[in-house]
Amino acid sequence: MEALIESIDLNTVAEITLAYRPTVKPSQRPKVDCSRQVYEVFFRFWNQDSLEYIEQFQVMLLSRGNRVLGISTISTGGTDGTFVDAKVVFAAALKANASSIVLSHNHPSGNLLPSDPDKRLTRRLVEVGRALDLPVLDHIILGREGYYSFADEGEL
Repeated sequence: MEALIESIDLNTVAEITLAYRPTVKPSQRPKVDCSRQVYEVFFRFWNQDSLEYIEQFQVMLLSRGNRVLGISTISTGGTDGTFVDAKVVFAAALKANASSIVLSHNHPSGNLLPSDPDKRLTRRLVEVGRALDLPVLDHIILGREGYYSFADEGEL
């Protein structure tokens, strides 16, 4: 074991740097206080060419005062689903020093009701958020004609 330790060159170990460089002043960031406002911010941010074409999953990062720090696209899938890695969701939130998050994905079909996998994913991400003291405030299923809010429907 001792011979192994001596052969390690610390110049070959990567340094990890965490940085968040916002370009918008805090007072200019949109504030969201209800699911309708969250939907409107997500809808404006969403690539309208893909809204009814492929499924995407995005996370809204919020400050303690519910100001939008940013939106991060977590995954892009196919016509009927996308893979969401909890580590990627919370890595974005932690890097931005977010106080809470809102999840969102679209259903290209236009059906706004959550599927069983949507409900399982939401429960899992809410649990991870609790463990990290980074609450998930809502999960919005977004469509061109409206949205579904897990929080409004009492499913968080």
